[in-house]
Amino acid sequence: MTDPFGFLRIPRKPVAARPVAERLGDWHEVYAGQALLPLVSQQADRCMDCGIPFCHTGCPLGNLIPEWNAYAAHGDWSAAYERLHATNNFPDFTGRLCPAPCEDACVLTINDDPVTIKNVEQTIADVGLRRGYMRPRPPERRGRKSVAVIGSGPAGLAAAQQLTRAGHTVVVHERADRIGGLLRYGIPEFKMAKAHLDRRIRQMRAEGTTFVTGTDVGGAERADELRGRYDAVVVAVGAGERRELPVPGRTLSGIHQAMEYLTCANRVCEGDYPLSPVSAEGSHVVIVGGGDTGSDCLGTALRQGALSVVQLDINPEPGPGRCDGEPWPVYPKVYRISHAHEEARGRAGADPRLFSCATLHFEGDPAGRVRALRLTAVEPVDRRPVPGGERVIPAGLVLLALGFSGPERAGGLCGQLGLERDGGGGYARDAGFAAAGGRAPGVFVAGDAGRGQSLVVWAIAEGRSAASAVDRYLTGSTTLPAPVAAHDRPMSALGRMRYGDDL
Repeated sequence: MTDPFGFLRIPRKPVAARPVAERLGDWHEVYAGQALLPLVSQQADRCMDCGIPFCHTGCPLGNLIPEWNAYAAHGDWSAAYERLHATNNFPDFTGRLCPAPCEDACVLTINDDPVTIKNVEQTIADVGLRRGYMRPRPPERRGRKSVAVIGSGPAGLAAAQQLTRAGHTVVVHERADRIGGLLRYGIPEFKMAKAHLDRRIRQMRAEGTTFVTGTDVGGAERADELRGRYDAVVVAVGAGERRELPVPGRTLSGIHQAMEYLTCANRVCEGDYPLSPVSAEGSHVVIVGGGDTGSDCLGTALRQGALSVVQLDINPEPGPGRCDGEPWPVYPKVYRISHAHEEARGRAGADPRLFSCATLHFEGDPAGRVRALRLTAVEPVDRRPVPGGERVIPAGLVLLALGFSGPERAGGLCGQLGLERDGGGGYARDAGFAAAGGRAPGVFVAGDAGRGQSLVVWAIAEGRSAASAVDRYLTGSTTLPAPVAAHDRPMSALGRMRYGDDL
């Protein structure tokens, strides 16, 4: 166990990021090269080894956090690595990308700062890699049944790895030219180096998973014909239908969807382009949208040499602490500073975000290129414009980071597989991840394609659970874990997480 008094004598101390000026000069990870072991082991010793560890329920994967904290505190990295992977296929991804709702559910958070769970997780994964703990785990026997996985994001990869290890023949079909989905082309290199993704793909290939790129299932590759060649299909295509901003001037040149912009920047890092065809260099950049994708655009624009960057958020500025409607242990909406926001403040001296703002229209120059954006302050609840709240800000590049509304509607995937849409625009499924309606037996839906846009931990949890459902469908029983059901939602003030609306 950890030090029984560690949480009393050791203050929280997260791993420090590299200096702002240094990381703005390259595309390396924020924490690249930082010394971690002594600090992380000490921080793991703050874990209280609670009788009821709420960090388990803060994470949809059900990570065994107190267990690997204890091993990390004692420097037993092999045991820590094993317990970390008992519930999570890709902790090297989640340790970098997840906003760590487990930390907000930490019992210490009731009256103190939580354990640095995310830092411990990433360190265990990275130490395990350096010490050679990441080995392929092929099944004892192969070829029980065949499964096609459509999409290679975190949900598709998790489902594929679980099913391969269960002995099935699994082929992952990806529309893009490389495997990884948004992990490849949506997440900036400075947030997660693609070497981590490439290592996992090599591990999965060594275990027996087959990957096919450049396959547009539902387009050039008919989905119903694909279904006929496999015993089961997992649809894990993500939620790629981008929300639009239907205001005057939207068709001006220089206004792009955030994912188009991030994909171009990632392709430069992959070596596909010498320079990005959509670059912020020398431009006044405005990012419309206050979420993680907007933050990723911010960090990218700063590294490309933008003259200025402003991020617009229609929501009011959150307070520093929990409100009454978001009690512990739920994940609260509080004022948070991402690494990109820290970089913007370090360069310009101020937070780049404007809260409670809505875009009215774009203004263009005679050549049809955007030159300015007119916005207005809005009321915090009903978002009505505030009289006299209009202003104009310069904009040579506008990035729309407004989120997603379910799987893409273009293409024939939905019709060819007999899928139905739910009220949120996702593919409908039952609690066991089977496509709803009975029109597509043997077809399962995992990740953002069914849930809607969510966190990487939810995608991996859904991939693991969908794999369990597929294994049971194919063989009549399963020993694969299922950490969540399809309709589970994050814990709320009403206590709903694992049990949907049954409470």
